[in-house]
Amino acid sequence: MKKLFSIVFAALLLLLPLSACEKKDGLTTLKINEVTHSIFYAPMYLADSMGFFEEEGIEIELTNGGGADKVMAAVLSGDADIGFCGPEAALYVLAGGSTDVPTVFGQLTKRDGSFLVSRTDEPDFEWSDLEGKEILAGRKGGVPAMTFEYILNQNGLYDGVNVDLNFDVAFDLMTAAFEGGTADYCTMFEPVASEYEAAGKGYVVASVGEASGEVPYTCYMAMSSWLEDNEDTARAFLKAMTKAIKYVNEHSSEEVAPYLQGQFASTSLESIAVALDSYKAIDAWVSNMAMTRSALDRLQDIIDNAGELPERVEFDDLVDTVYAQAAYDAVYG
Repeated sequence: MKKLFSIVFAALLLLLPLSACEKKDGLTTLKINEVTHSIFYAPMYLADSMGFFEEEGIEIELTNGGGADKVMAAVLSGDADIGFCGPEAALYVLAGGSTDVPTVFGQLTKRDGSFLVSRTDEPDFEWSDLEGKEILAGRKGGVPAMTFEYILNQNGLYDGVNVDLNFDVAFDLMTAAFEGGTADYCTMFEPVASEYEAAGKGYVVASVGEASGEVPYTCYMAMSSWLEDNEDTARAFLKAMTKAIKYVNEHSSEEVAPYLQGQFASTSLESIAVALDSYKAIDAWVSNMAMTRSALDRLQDIIDNAGELPERVEFDDLVDTVYAQAAYDAVYG
């Protein structure tokens, strides 16, 4: 995985345009590429629909990258100002040795946001029940797959030994593959997991995030050169995000759900509220978006456990907490 990102990075540097934020109707337009579209990322959609971005002089153009590798490619090429995905994507590029690298400047989620879905109802599910089973676990080298494998290893299960992890299906095609008969279990995000169960197609048997503990799961990152040129914009973006996180944490899921329906038009308000409750139950979102050193250490432990860590990186080489801390101080006082 390190080699893949290094090759992509080197190639894209030759084509890298000077990325600058556009101005439209007095607002700074930010192009954001997200790893997937999920209620797991509710605060970002809420910041948009409630006008928190506009209050900070920002509007966002959101694109679904469909995987961390694609998000990182968009950031490296300049197609996106900000990438939103697992920080492992930036870590792999940093290992490539360039001076202008993606910098993680804000963290949104602190747990894995996926849920394990079974074909059969298992009210007394134990992780040991996965022995001898096949699981659709995501893209190898991505945080979702590595976190899931970490949990299995903690429970005495090892890929290719007593459990079969299927990494062959693209992240955004996993649910369709599972519905089509592939594997015994599949990891799904919300609202897909709850809707899948409500439709009678499967059963949610475990929260991956609850089992894994805290880990910097999805973060905002940009090229270090972009951050240097757009410091005020980066700070304003995270201030709006921090306002949204505060609102989600302090209001009921029923109050929040209507602000998200525009992003999930085919999902009922009830289903959105159920999904929000699922994430609140596992304490999914940070309050302060500044990543901690201990969080990065834990992430690197998980990546190392999966055999994907080329070398450990220094916190200050990958993370800049200045923007997030300023946003937190501005919102919470």
